[in-house]
Amino acid sequence: MSASTRQIETLAAAIADKIYIDVAKWHLYLGDAKLDVPLAEAFFPDLEDRSIDEAKVESVLRQMAISLGGDRTTVPLRDLIPRAVQTDLLELLVDFQDEL
Repeated sequence: MSASTRQIETLAAAIADKIYIDVAKWHLYLGDAKLDVPLAEAFFPDLEDRSIDEAKVESVLRQMAISLGGDRTTVPLRDLIPRAVQTDLLELLVDFQDEL
């Protein structure tokens, strides 16, 4: 297992336990939704480049389309994560970037 694979798994574990989507006041953590690893993989290049910021987080979350209703519709992940949780995600990513 390469260092980057382990780092992605570590990042995914942090995302899985702390970041959630909010649907009708239900909190679905990204680990339970199986979105933690794809999100960690999407952010990892920016973390390696030390270029993570609020705009990058916003961009990645907008690009990640989440299928709902058995593929009847898709919604950007950004629209499902509350603003405060998105701020928590940015802080988590900045902390992780500092440890790289």
